[in-house]
Amino acid sequence: MKKQKFILLMLLSLLLVQLKAQSIITLERALEMASSGSPSLQSSLFNLDRTTETLNAQRAALKSQFSLNLNPMEYSNSRRFDARTSQWYTNESLVTSGTFRVDQPILYTDGKISLQNQFGWQSSTSDASGSANTNKSFFNNLNLSLTQPLFTYNRTKLQIKNLELDNENAMLSYAIQRLTLEKNVSQFFYNVYLAQMSLSIKQEELVNTEKSHAIIKNKVDAGLAAREELYQSEVNLATAQSGVESGRVSLENAKDLFKQYIGLDIFSEISVMTDVAVTPIEVDSKKALEHGFASRMELRQRQISVETSQFDLITLKALNEFRGDMTLSMGLSGDDPSLPKIYDKPTKSPHVSIGFNVPLFDWGERKARIRAQGAVISSQKLNLTNQEIQIKMDIRQVIRNLSNLKNQIGIALQNQQNSQLTYDINLERYKNGDLTSMDLNLFQVQLSDKKMAYAQSLINYKIELLNLKIQSLFDFSTNEAVVPEKFVKEYQTGKIK
Repeated sequence: MKKQKFILLMLLSLLLVQLKAQSIITLERALEMASSGSPSLQSSLFNLDRTTETLNAQRAALKSQFSLNLNPMEYSNSRRFDARTSQWYTNESLVTSGTFRVDQPILYTDGKISLQNQFGWQSSTSDASGSANTNKSFFNNLNLSLTQPLFTYNRTKLQIKNLELDNENAMLSYAIQRLTLEKNVSQFFYNVYLAQMSLSIKQEELVNTEKSHAIIKNKVDAGLAAREELYQSEVNLATAQSGVESGRVSLENAKDLFKQYIGLDIFSEISVMTDVAVTPIEVDSKKALEHGFASRMELRQRQISVETSQFDLITLKALNEFRGDMTLSMGLSGDDPSLPKIYDKPTKSPHVSIGFNVPLFDWGERKARIRAQGAVISSQKLNLTNQEIQIKMDIRQVIRNLSNLKNQIGIALQNQQNSQLTYDINLERYKNGDLTSMDLNLFQVQLSDKKMAYAQSLINYKIELLNLKIQSLFDFSTNEAVVPEKFVKEYQTGKIK
């Protein structure tokens, strides 16, 4: 008696440990975990980070760029030829200098203003035909220049606009991924729920089969039933046991897929819990279509593709283009052995340069590339039109599916209730010897199938209602619009990492 109590206490302890180690996850909790742990969402976030930081870097490049180049010492001793006097001379020099430079890009004209100042000291000795000349002095060279392209498109503006569109597209993709994540997590979650329910039904089926097997065994032992009935009952029992094991395998597989998607350790023990009760709602099809067409982010993505293609056309039109470049600069140089007198006799060095690139003949390359890009733009516009039509079709299809699924729920519930009554009646017939084991097993399987079919119909309705929310960006269960921009704001304010 003590030994039996000890074994019972050990079993209870093991059961409590297992329940404690197993985490119960609700759908809301799964969505929270997936928001921070889903690999697909993390990949979308990385892409958003890339485009955001690239755009930030390009905007920072439009500000004044400061640089300082220091040359503490430069020594040389070389033999050179002077073409003016047609004689060789030896030059030895020691220079120390520093150059400070400021570059300011001009966004509106695609030009650049540069300010450069070089200050230093040098000692130079030249020896030619036995005559040596030495110079030691400070020097300073100040130069202000403007570089401006002419008769061409603004490359800086176009690059900024391209990066802005790339970043906007990444933000839209992230918001779409967040909405899609909700649907996928729900689907994986309900798959686990159905697998749990299937296992529970199979276990219940096993219990009923064991009871019917015990009944027929007692009858056979008492000589009230044929032995072949016992054989059939044993086959039914083995099938039920196999079904339970198959249910456990299916449940564990569904859990692994679910844990992988939400970013949970696949070795963690979990179970899911939810209420699948459904309250069918009325859907305003006109409102769903109008809201979806006005709010769907995929349309903006198609528009971005059209704009990007048009920018590519601008770049191609500049191929072999007539182009000019203008450079204006004003320099002021001074040198003297005494630092305070360095600009007593300054030297001005103005410089003006204008050049043109004039294309002559390119064998039709430019026109062919422009026509090819025109075909790309037409294709992108066609994709935009098709996307608009597809959105309308998808919303209309979901609304039809919801109406059909609402009817399916009622049918599935009635079938489950009828199957339960049928099984109970035939179980009494089986106990009275009016039904064979094979026939009773058919009614048992039918009852299990109808229970699963009813649960599946409820979940199908929930998933399709969520699909309507994603397609129309309107939640008819709460009568509120879905605002994907909130996901972007969470990212921009640092709430999502």
